[in-house]
Amino acid sequence: MSVEAITAPGVRSEVGRLRTVLLHRPGNELRRLTPRNNDALLFDGLPWVDRAQEEHDGFAETLRGHGVEVLYLNELLVETLADPAAHAKAVEDLVSDIRLGETLRMFLLRYFADLGPEELAEIMMAGLRNDEVQRTGSLVAALYRPDDFLIDPLPNLLFTRDSSVWIGDRVTITSLAMPARRRETQLTELIYAFHPRFRTSERIHGWREEYLEGGDVLAMADGVLAVGVGQRTQPSGAERLARTTFRLGLARTVLVVPINQDRATMHLDTICTMVDVDAVVMYPNVAHQLSAIAVRSGNGSVLIVDQPAPFLEAAARAMGIERLRLIDTGLDPVTAEREQWDDGNNTLALEPKVAVAYERNVETNQRLVEAGIEVIPIAGSELGSGRGGPRCMSCPIARD
Repeated sequence: MSVEAITAPGVRSEVGRLRTVLLHRPGNELRRLTPRNNDALLFDGLPWVDRAQEEHDGFAETLRGHGVEVLYLNELLVETLADPAAHAKAVEDLVSDIRLGETLRMFLLRYFADLGPEELAEIMMAGLRNDEVQRTGSLVAALYRPDDFLIDPLPNLLFTRDSSVWIGDRVTITSLAMPARRRETQLTELIYAFHPRFRTSERIHGWREEYLEGGDVLAMADGVLAVGVGQRTQPSGAERLARTTFRLGLARTVLVVPINQDRATMHLDTICTMVDVDAVVMYPNVAHQLSAIAVRSGNGSVLIVDQPAPFLEAAARAMGIERLRLIDTGLDPVTAEREQWDDGNNTLALEPKVAVAYERNVETNQRLVEAGIEVIPIAGSELGSGRGGPRCMSCPIARD
């Protein structure tokens, strides 16, 4: 079988054998974090970048060691920008921020147009400071401090799950709610629209649409999606995704899951991830409180919206199984909260009963092993500073 056949894009489950994944190796965008801007850029601290890169390289090597093809977002971006049309579109998007003003916008338009793919990609990811360009003739630039960013860095590119998610053979370009992250999906959409590997893949949703983040979308089974709704993904985003997937035959049921969000429970996948075809690991402090509203397609454009039901029951019913097993971590509330903060429930399934997890979540990992799940531990002391685990850091492109 050819490599192309093996890695044909398509994801219909959380736990099918992982074949191809999109990662982003942390780079200079993380070096742009300072005590003054890290909160606005959604990081709880300043990561040691060299160590974060070492940890990420270990994560990638773990995936390769299990037969997974690893694609890097930064490499795809550079290859994409070799296309003049993609280069022009990238420049157009970069200078669209109304904060720039007309003079600075025109200066940057000319400046970026002369850059090669590697240089432009670096600015798209790591941003551009005011003191990194000279003689702009701009009042805006004159009033900015030297270390103010004209183009903001994107340190959260590390979490590739959020800016795109594959549903069946379509890639969903998401729409990110937080201002610090909105430009990420412009970048991923550029890759999927212009890169030779993906330009024939059909795209749904888009960064201009209602807020919908990839960390909130779980493929529970073929034709069954769960979508978390809270501060990030909005009800309107969940509804548009339901209508789109029903129309295209990508889903028959969408389980909409309300979640109370704080910094430890940003997305549905920080609360719950699948580790087997019929098993989930879930933050124990909310496991029996989580509910779901099943949505199905009715006649024409009508949606059938059920009453809320316990998540585990609604999911099992939609998946057509007797029950969805909850792997009870059995943790006391304090330990559970600590390991939740460290992304203990944010696992990445490589195949049924095999999952990657941060090594530091000792108690949660032990309970998974006792439940028959092979846990592949990875280091994450620096990677986790942006509040995301192995699932957050990976966008599956092809699964069996």
